[in-house]
Amino acid sequence: MAKEGLFNILNNMIDFEDLVVLDLFAGTGNITFEFASRGAASVTSVDLNFKSVDFIKKMSAEIGMENVKAIRSEVYRFLKSTSKSYDLIFADPPFDLEGTELLPDLIFENNWLNKNAWLIIEHPRGIDFARHKYFSQKRNYGKVNFTFFTRD
Repeated sequence: MAKEGLFNILNNMIDFEDLVVLDLFAGTGNITFEFASRGAASVTSVDLNFKSVDFIKKMSAEIGMENVKAIRSEVYRFLKSTSKSYDLIFADPPFDLEGTELLPDLIFENNWLNKNAWLIIEHPRGIDFARHKYFSQKRNYGKVNFTFFTRD
């Protein structure tokens, strides 16, 4: 339900074609495959878990999604090593991960988003980004919360 709600919102906000996406804390690649299947030019998935990354690689090869790249790395280490910028960054950190509230500042300060790009963070109810400089909107689907950020 939450993923369906998220993509209903995104369908009205963005054009998926030519979109360069970064999926942080990608897990099984559910969000990665959704972006790739909607025509994103490229989707980079980052996760520390070897099995998750291996699954994303195998599934994308099986279904012919050449626009998917899976990287096994700790997310913050990956971010520090990349010089690339993205049209949309989606982050679904583990709900008990410390420092989630610092993620927007880290991403915006390091210019990992292109102009008019979006950052979307999935997070528990206890985190509130409403006062963040680049806050755009928050959507709630039961226990799942999505906060959208953008810098025009």
